[in-house]
Amino acid sequence: MTLLSLRLSRALAQGRLRPAKADRASMLLALLRKRAAAHNVGARDLEAMLRDQIRWSLPLMTGTAAGDQPAKRLHRG
Repeated sequence: MTLLSLRLSRALAQGRLRPAKADRASMLLALLRKRAAAHNVGARDLEAMLRDQIRWSLPLMTGTAAGDQPAKRLHRG
């Protein structure tokens, strides 16, 4: 490999975007954007599917409104 191609390869590697973290907030944001796009184009089936995914991805709390019990994830059938 020549010096020029080595420099070009390094420059390309440094210029690439780093993958975003896949945390709950970013996943929810992506789902909300996709649902909005599906709504805008009138894709009702896709929008309904995305709504279900959004509902499923939201954290659920058990207990009273005061939150005196620790959060638990409830499985939805």
